[in-house]
Amino acid sequence: MPPIYYSFFVPALFVWLWSTGFIGAKYGLPYAEPFTLLLIRMLLTLVLLAILAVAMKSRWPGWRGAGHLAITGLLVQGTYLGGVFYAIDQGMPSGLVSLIVGLQPLVTALAAVLILRESVAGRQWLGLVMGLAGVALVLAEKLGSGANGGSFSPVTILWAGLSLIGISLGTVYQKRFGTGVDLISGTMIQYTAAAAFFAIGAFTLETRHIEWTVQFSLALGWLVFGLSVSAILILMWLIRRGAASQVASLFYLVPPVTALEAFILFNERLGPLAIAGGVVAVAGVALVVTGGPRPLNR
Repeated sequence: MPPIYYSFFVPALFVWLWSTGFIGAKYGLPYAEPFTLLLIRMLLTLVLLAILAVAMKSRWPGWRGAGHLAITGLLVQGTYLGGVFYAIDQGMPSGLVSLIVGLQPLVTALAAVLILRESVAGRQWLGLVMGLAGVALVLAEKLGSGANGGSFSPVTILWAGLSLIGISLGTVYQKRFGTGVDLISGTMIQYTAAAAFFAIGAFTLETRHIEWTVQFSLALGWLVFGLSVSAILILMWLIRRGAASQVASLFYLVPPVTALEAFILFNERLGPLAIAGGVVAVAGVALVVTGGPRPLNR
């Protein structure tokens, strides 16, 4: 296969798959509560990953490594997905949720400075300011305009913010403690920890009622096969060919792709101020992603 396929098209496919997670949540949540839906998703995914682990003879980490992976799973899968699904469930537009959590490279860069003692270039600080300013513009329009704002409470922003913090801290924690782990077995441990987290939430906070409609079944199937399995396999394929950096460089395209999908499928509209804010935020994330942090000399 020519190098161009895995240097551009396959990373772009990964980004597209990731963006559809917000759409799948929008389709599935009318028929099941967030933690309940996520618990079923995790359990079905674990069955498929177990089959892959046996077929690929995955190597398993020791107890200490498994503990680190479990913490990463609680942050990256549990807190991130839980925050996203609850924000969408409570009325926040999927495109706006995607934009907020799309600031993850910015927050990760800040966390890396504090935790990993990495340096951040001037352009990255500029990107951080742009990203925050862009999201502020979008929120200002959404919360200030009844016509375009939709019906979501400002408190819902806390769910999206919790999701952003979770995936950002989880990324830094994974970089610090989870490198060099078999991808399939490591993902299984992360999903197991997340499943336990969602089970606690579902059995303590929710009714666990599910309407098994065709739309719910299709949404659940896509979240399992399209996101939790296919995206991971594509990422593994990219990493093995040394092209994982292209995923990061294209990751800032997720919010506009999600916004376009949400407009086509759900008629989620953005006014001029929100569009300008989205462009500023995406440009800010691009500055951070394309100029990664440099470790300090020790």
